[in-house]
Amino acid sequence: MSEDSEKEDYSDRTISEEDESDEDTFMKFVSEDIHQCALLTADSIGDAIFPRTTQILLEYQLGRWVPRLREPRDLYGVSSSGPLSPTRWPYHCEVIDEKVEHIDWTPYPEPVYIPTGLEMEPIYPDSKEDTVVYLAEDAYKEPCFVYSRVGGNRTPLKQPVDSCDNTLMFEARFESGNLQKVVKVEEHEYQLTLRPDLFTHKHTQWYYFQVTNTQAGIVYRFTIVNFTKPASLYNRGMRPLFYSEKEAKAHRIGWQRIGEQIKYYRNNPGQDGRHYFSLTWTFKFPHSKDTCYFAHCYPYTYTNLQEYLSGINNDPVRSKFCKIRVLCHTLARNMVYVLTITTPLKNTDSRTRKAVILTARVHPGETNSSWIMKGFLDYILGDSRDAQLLRDTFVFKVVPMLNPDGVIVGNYRCSLAGRDLNRTYTSLLKESFPSVWYTRNMIRRLMEKREVLLYCDLHGHSRKENIFMYGCDGSERSKSLYLQQRIFPLMLSKNCPDKFSFSACKFNVQKSKEGTGRVVMWKMGIRNSFTMEATFSGSTLGNKRGTHFNTKDLESMGYHFCDSLLDYCDPDRTKYYQCLKELEEMEKHLSLEKVFDDSDTSLVEITLDPESSSRGSDSSESNDSPTYLPNLASQMKTRKRYLKTKKERNSTIVKHYDAREEQEVYDRESLLQKHIESNSDVKDTRPKEADDYMVDYFRRQLTDQGLGE
Repeated sequence: MSEDSEKEDYSDRTISEEDESDEDTFMKFVSEDIHQCALLTADSIGDAIFPRTTQILLEYQLGRWVPRLREPRDLYGVSSSGPLSPTRWPYHCEVIDEKVEHIDWTPYPEPVYIPTGLEMEPIYPDSKEDTVVYLAEDAYKEPCFVYSRVGGNRTPLKQPVDSCDNTLMFEARFESGNLQKVVKVEEHEYQLTLRPDLFTHKHTQWYYFQVTNTQAGIVYRFTIVNFTKPASLYNRGMRPLFYSEKEAKAHRIGWQRIGEQIKYYRNNPGQDGRHYFSLTWTFKFPHSKDTCYFAHCYPYTYTNLQEYLSGINNDPVRSKFCKIRVLCHTLARNMVYVLTITTPLKNTDSRTRKAVILTARVHPGETNSSWIMKGFLDYILGDSRDAQLLRDTFVFKVVPMLNPDGVIVGNYRCSLAGRDLNRTYTSLLKESFPSVWYTRNMIRRLMEKREVLLYCDLHGHSRKENIFMYGCDGSERSKSLYLQQRIFPLMLSKNCPDKFSFSACKFNVQKSKEGTGRVVMWKMGIRNSFTMEATFSGSTLGNKRGTHFNTKDLESMGYHFCDSLLDYCDPDRTKYYQCLKELEEMEKHLSLEKVFDDSDTSLVEITLDPESSSRGSDSSESNDSPTYLPNLASQMKTRKRYLKTKKERNSTIVKHYDAREEQEVYDRESLLQKHIESNSDVKDTRPKEADDYMVDYFRRQLTDQGLGE
């Protein structure tokens, strides 16, 4: 069976521009009665009148609406023959007509902020004398999502205060923007309030807004007063992001890290009795009368994604091995895309290729995940020999943006259902969480046709530096999976030592995380199931230590992911066994199952980087290999070695080990044979007590735990 023949098995339906009729189109036609033959989709009129479908069109003939079936449509959601589908907003959202665009550039390494100890903690008591210079439309006009339309609210937009004086002008009513209210408290000092995720009263983390009417050389202070997290990377040197349109036009300078007197602190309790936290910073604008932007992380909007996918679809080369389809529609009727990337398959090998699945942006405010996804797609769709080899070897299924509704409206964590989608992978509520439901269903059907080698969901992390992974501990299901699930992250850390921290990786399944994609896919049978977390800040490792990550750093992780995938699957098992040996050494020296019941740190985390605390994993004092792949020794002798490149998998390393190759092969086979014999009756030989210094280490780390996923 070819890959194309699999298409209808795990998709909602594709759509064309006819599907994007507004909810009020029916009333327009009825009231004006000017179109004698108009086409509508049934769901554009209302579920109360017609069944919800996109297959039935309504044609106005002789004074009445006549249903008929839609003509055959374009197979793919991104059409080269027409414009992109317009983004749809909740009907009450105010949206400006201006399209916001930013140039792409790579700054010099940007150091983190080092506190001086003299940073202020502004406290702003409520005062009726303060001037409100920006107030967005009330986000809670409705208790829940009702319906959407292109452009959101159709009434004239409220205008902010007059710009005749030197007051800064603010705006955030654009795609992915978030700013609820701005109060001018002093001549050059502003108090800002963020909008919570729509239809919730929490998740104030993501900000992205425009500032105009600037004056150069004046010290301004900005203070965001309603963060809800008690810990933040802003306390560890992270700086806000800034963009100047004049700098971009004159000097091709894009987003850059800025700010002085940066402090994140607890402020007065809010009206509901909850404690909130403030972020304050000072800044001098480089130009007067400039249009500028501030953001929590590098923006990547739904429109950015659609334009990127349109470029792929219009490329005569890339479109041959990258097929773009619509997986489903969101609550607001925006499209969720799925990409199938592989060299066109022949019927003879359609089932032999293993699948690799990547998803991103289930949390809309974690824009760094989209930049990693972009880097992955840039590389895997490129013309390098490694990229060609990967496409020849695997079938990649990619869902680049799981929560476009949240991205569009500027949410941080939730969809328009007011729920964290990465806790709903076990839900059967297809209509409430369509992107998650269809993704899980697509993967389930894919697993019926081919083996899924790896699943990875890309995220951002607000409390820890570096890039790292969460995996699943196989010890509870099978000791044979114990070390195997750690090999890919360890390889990734070796290929990217200045960005990826293996010591920060965790391999555990907490009860609170059982609804995440990582855990659900693992329980479905995907052995290598990961969440990749990328910091909003920067690195504490190698040459990048003490600097922020920029978009190129994030994109480079896509390349390193591909490189590690080739290493992991290389028939020459040299690197594989090197990683295995390291993990075995860690296991021997740190054989702990439990130190504290409520923590969830990985086994190897406690040996390197003091970044988090957790429960250790099952281990054994045996010197033998773990109980997985017992037939590897025989496979090594007969397996065809066709997967190579990256200069044939680092030829210098191969040369370095030539002198010892024969002995190492003997040692590996000996270890495997000893392991098979010794594990015929496995017993728990773990020590009853941990060394005192290890217990002390865990206690020290309990204070640094992050939310994650």
